[in-house]
Amino acid sequence: MYRTKEIAARVGIHPNTVRIYEEWRYISAVPRGENGYRIYSELHLFQLKVARTAFRCEIVQGSIRAKARVIVEASGQADFAQALECAVAYLSHLEKEYNRALEAIELSKQWIYGSVAVSAQTYSRQEAARLLELSTETVRNWERNGLITAEKQAGGFRSYSDHTIRRLKIIRTLRTAHYSISAILRLIHQAEGRSGPELNIRQVLDTPEEHEDMISVADRLVHSLEQAMDSAKELILLLRAGLDTGIQ
Repeated sequence: MYRTKEIAARVGIHPNTVRIYEEWRYISAVPRGENGYRIYSELHLFQLKVARTAFRCEIVQGSIRAKARVIVEASGQADFAQALECAVAYLSHLEKEYNRALEAIELSKQWIYGSVAVSAQTYSRQEAARLLELSTETVRNWERNGLITAEKQAGGFRSYSDHTIRRLKIIRTLRTAHYSISAILRLIHQAEGRSGPELNIRQVLDTPEEHEDMISVADRLVHSLEQAMDSAKELILLLRAGLDTGIQ
């Protein structure tokens, strides 16, 4: 049995965080002793370890953070089989985002240094959205905001070129890194019409925190995703061990 300070020290978090996790149901309800103090069990210690591991990497994208939260919420309900299932899906999602970030770095380099080989293939908005696993409304919104340009075909349909698809992949990664549409638009305007050594890679994204170019942003995202994948793998091992020992 543990008191609040004791269990917080075991996990390496502040005692207030333990209380907040109880309030948010990231851990099971905590019984009180006759003196009113909380009394934590091995179950609570395990659930706190799950939460600590899941939230270790402050990944910038909200949807990724939300997927980690689903794991913690299942653990808080002591449904560790569901938590494990979600953790495996979480790792798969991180790996997909990781590969996308690597691709965006390569596409950014090709764009900057003018080495892009463009095919004549075109895509409808629906096809472009499906290819990039985006909603058609997201693609439409990026077009409205000037991030991409589509050719208007007969009947009012939009046609997206291979060049536009490549740009969409870069934009998707920058948005994953939580950069605003206006910041990405500034970068595109600075980069367009310039190529090779004439372009200073340290283009300003003009965020309140820092000034970065699209390659460094994607590279930072790669590093964050690597950390998140390591945590996800650790989380899977932790949950499997918990299920094997019948933690309760």
